[in-house]
Amino acid sequence: MIRLGFDVGGTNIKAGLFDAEMNYLSKKISPFPKELGHHSIVGKMYEISRAMLGENGMTEKDVAAIGIASAGEIDPVDGVIVRAHNLDFYNVPMRTEMEKFYPGVLIKLINDAAAATLAEHGKGALLGCKNAILIALGTEIGGGMIIDGKLYRGGLSHGVELGHMTLSMEGPMCTCGNRGCIEAFCSATWLKNKGQPAGYTDAKAVIDAAKNNEPAAVKIFDEYVGNLSTAIASLANLLDPEIVALGGGVSLAGDFLFEPLREKVKIKSFFRYPYKIVPARLGNDAGTIGAAVNTV
Repeated sequence: MIRLGFDVGGTNIKAGLFDAEMNYLSKKISPFPKELGHHSIVGKMYEISRAMLGENGMTEKDVAAIGIASAGEIDPVDGVIVRAHNLDFYNVPMRTEMEKFYPGVLIKLINDAAAATLAEHGKGALLGCKNAILIALGTEIGGGMIIDGKLYRGGLSHGVELGHMTLSMEGPMCTCGNRGCIEAFCSATWLKNKGQPAGYTDAKAVIDAAKNNEPAAVKIFDEYVGNLSTAIASLANLLDPEIVALGGGVSLAGDFLFEPLREKVKIKSFFRYPYKIVPARLGNDAGTIGAAVNTV
């Protein structure tokens, strides 16, 4: 059974062609054409899929299922991207649009962070876990949870938005319109905003400078680790996970992030337990793999 997986983001469209065992047959990345409407973007996705199929001597008739991961609020029942601010997608009938190119093929939508969680549970850092959390530390904050060995899709099937739990009612404004969300305190954007007055252009610049013991950067990074440890300790108190995996660009700081973070989470956790906090493993492939896995 051949499956297609797409991870549609504001920067790139990532695509993969998979065999029945969920092994890659092909993968491609194409810039997200922000100036085009969703009709043209779906057409671009179709072009990418045809290219991958052609490379493997296949046609559209060989495709049994298509998974599409996207940021934002997803209606998986109707196959609609309800709100994805970074894509400028609002009530986009993604499944209906894709069915124009693949009539009769199973097509399923999923939030990109949930897709990454599925992938990490099937092939990555969360493999074999009964209860675990994935947090993506990027420009925004996404995440997902594994409960009783399955992706938790929310009590009303809205999914979960770990990044929009509130850390402080008086905190900075979040992209969602509320104040003090985890995303507002723990994203790469927070590091960038804090670093710019001190001359650091982005989150990586802050982290690199902190590694070099530049006092301003060290202060910013220590505050960031404090914020993130509070968020993870709160989640740990609620879910008592076997593993917390961190992905996204900030996680690439490696042990410089993970070592102090583990210690702070242990101190702040009600259970005083040394929770296993590890890097995610699948990187940029996680959303594409998870989108395809969601069709199984």
